[in-house]
Amino acid sequence: MPDDRLDGQVALVTGGGRGIGANIARELAGAGARVAVSARTKEQVEDVAREIGGLAVVADVSNRVDVEAMVAEVESGLGPIDLLCANAGRNVSEQRAWEVDPDEWWNVFEVNVLGVYLSCRAVIPGMLERASGRIVITGSGAAYLPRSGSTAYSASKAAVWRFGEVLAEQLAGRVPVFVISPGLVRTEMTKRAPDDAPWTPPKLAPRLVRVLASGRADALAGRYLHAEHDDIDDLIRRADEISEQDLNTIRLRR
Repeated sequence: MPDDRLDGQVALVTGGGRGIGANIARELAGAGARVAVSARTKEQVEDVAREIGGLAVVADVSNRVDVEAMVAEVESGLGPIDLLCANAGRNVSEQRAWEVDPDEWWNVFEVNVLGVYLSCRAVIPGMLERASGRIVITGSGAAYLPRSGSTAYSASKAAVWRFGEVLAEQLAGRVPVFVISPGLVRTEMTKRAPDDAPWTPPKLAPRLVRVLASGRADALAGRYLHAEHDDIDDLIRRADEISEQDLNTIRLRR
């Protein structure tokens, strides 16, 4: 299997202060990338950045001013961004939609959808100018699986999946865009799930992001990739078939 070294690449991981994002930052740094980790909690991003020898940036991805300042700080400190990993996300404890505070419900969209959009919007012009760069968006099976629980989280992940797919079409041949599902990983966000849930090993999503950052999977841009259920090397070998048959997509097929 290829080593997928990322020496010289500059990566920005939003939501990188803990959980999946922190593990992605560690994986990318271990592959030789210079990594900036961003989140709202200063202590968390500083801890991760110190561990990996990276750059800590405090920012709220749902705030346009913060996002633009975040990208400027990364490019000033590390150089032009080669990889955006738009990973920041949140959930809200929800049993019945009509009992959730509307501001809390909507803030899930502000972080999970608007945050992804603002982050992508901030890095794309530079990537187009340099004719290089990649974007990986953290999606979720909650976008399409039945009984996903939270209307806010599930609907926001469905929205961000469609955003990523359409963005990939708009950037086809210039900036590869991927939406991935990390699976059900033990994090602060999933702590309410039962112990016998189908947990996904936490190392799989970071490994998938590393492969995508390497450029080996560019032919799969716009496709939905699951860290546990998809063998990325097999998908790379079958890229032509996947494109011709419109596989690895979420579709209403009549």
